[in-house]
Amino acid sequence: MRQSNIGWLFLTPATLILFVVGFVPFIYILYVGFFDWNTNAVDPTLRWAGLQNYRSLVFDTTFLNSLARTLVFAFFVVVSELLLGYVLARALMADRLWGRQFFRTIHTLPIVVAPIAVGATWRLLCVPGFGIVPYYLKLWFGIDYNISTNAYHAFATAMIMDLWHWTPFVTLSLMAGLTALPKEPLEQAQIDGGNKLQIFWYVIVPMLKPVLLTTVFIRLMDALRSVDEIWMLTKGGPAEATRFIGLHIWINVFPKTDYGYGAAMSLLTLYVTIVLSWLLFVAMTGRKGGAQ
Repeated sequence: MRQSNIGWLFLTPATLILFVVGFVPFIYILYVGFFDWNTNAVDPTLRWAGLQNYRSLVFDTTFLNSLARTLVFAFFVVVSELLLGYVLARALMADRLWGRQFFRTIHTLPIVVAPIAVGATWRLLCVPGFGIVPYYLKLWFGIDYNISTNAYHAFATAMIMDLWHWTPFVTLSLMAGLTALPKEPLEQAQIDGGNKLQIFWYVIVPMLKPVLLTTVFIRLMDALRSVDEIWMLTKGGPAEATRFIGLHIWINVFPKTDYGYGAAMSLLTLYVTIVLSWLLFVAMTGRKGGAQ
């Protein structure tokens, strides 16, 4: 058997799994998106709607606001996690750091916590009249912190919760990338008189682009589909301040059982995710796709 055929043989199980759990559901959602299907309606059967679901999305202010809110949330958390993750990666790689292995272990723990548990824990920490966060904010700074009534407090808490949960992932990714960097370009840049900022921007960042690109893609997709953490923390409130697009789709698909409209929203969100990923790829690599 030829070597190339053996390679395809090993890839077959993974390809079949991806086809079953990825492509087949996508085709089904694409199909449902062209129908009006609500199991709680007077007529619970599928009724052909054509492009009506997609037309309705253009004028659905709740959907558009949720999408815009999600993009703002994703932008701030991804950028903040990259910056914070790099600083922590550098700190945890320092030879002079006492107890480095211990701090690495503690820093990594949030990754293994289930998102629904993260949301429940932060809810307990932030609930007015019970949590320690509103108590100490009031005691030390005089801030009447309340995620149940203040939209800004709820949105900021959602971002901080996401930072706490996923910054360790970014830190580990960047630590792996920094560890694998060759020493010669860094030493040459120092010999040529480059300062720390110049070495970081013109030497380290270009060599870290593959790691940065992968990390940004993963975090962007996760941020755009946040559901369980936000549901446990605020349930999308107050006044839909934290009703991100993933949660908005979930509400329409499950409690409201509006499957056709939910499928259309899911496909449009997927399209937005792909477009954003492509724009990031172009911005970070300087090319529109393909090897150059």
